[in-house]
Amino acid sequence: MGDHSDDTRRPSSPRIEVYTGSGRRRWPDELKAQIVAESFERGAVVTVVARRHGCRAQQLHGWRRQARLGQLALPASPDVPSLVPLVAEPAATPVPASSSEAAAAITVELFNARIEVRGQPGMAALSDVFAALRRSRSC
Repeated sequence: MGDHSDDTRRPSSPRIEVYTGSGRRRWPDELKAQIVAESFERGAVVTVVARRHGCRAQQLHGWRRQARLGQLALPASPDVPSLVPLVAEPAATPVPASSSEAAAAITVELFNARIEVRGQPGMAALSDVFAALRRSRSC
């Protein structure tokens, strides 16, 4: 017997999902990372991305949390420049003794942000600066 309701807000055929698998599904980290990266794209809706890949939105939210905490490595996007390791080498020419520490500066501009380190920072300070930049731009 058909539905003869006059209610136009109700869909004509309800959506039904059928899971035919047995037990829990195992998701490889590479596939999780790919799905998470897709969910982070501009305009993406988590529930739509999850449905398209056959997982629950709650799972995807959990994987996104893992990615933000650094527990799930996302594939590199070709649009985003990646950071390279910082290598300190001794100066080819000795720095004159008359130059002040305030005159020395390292400036990095990335993602419309500018970081300036003045003076003569050690490797630990520079590593902290770049680690903070990486954390702030990860997710």
